[in-house]
Amino acid sequence: MDSREGAPMSFGFFPSMFPFIFGAVFLFVIGTFIGIAVRGIINTAKNNNSPRVPAQARVVAKRTHTSGGMGDVSASSSYYATFEFLSGDRKEFYVPYREYGLIAEGDDGVLTFQGTRFISFERNRL
Repeated sequence: MDSREGAPMSFGFFPSMFPFIFGAVFLFVIGTFIGIAVRGIINTAKNNNSPRVPAQARVVAKRTHTSGGMGDVSASSSYYATFEFLSGDRKEFYVPYREYGLIAEGDDGVLTFQGTRFISFERNRL
């Protein structure tokens, strides 16, 4: 009779490594969340410490980014506008929906921003 008969089946290496693998994945996920939070806090602090800059600019592009919307999950949209300054430099900003609807490609005006934060856009009056 074989000495293995009646013995429980062994899966080899995996059971001994499971706690290590689980712990590593857990730490990776927690580390990712902490990294995203720290990056957001640093970005907000930089914006808050930046001066508010009014600059002549033209709206050269608008775009919408939609995420979600699968099955019963509702979709979420983010709105962006790209502005071109008199120097030819371009910068894209997240724009709140209420402002996004008032901005049209080709509009000229005064863009006010603080770091990477859109503050306002006032079209030039004709």
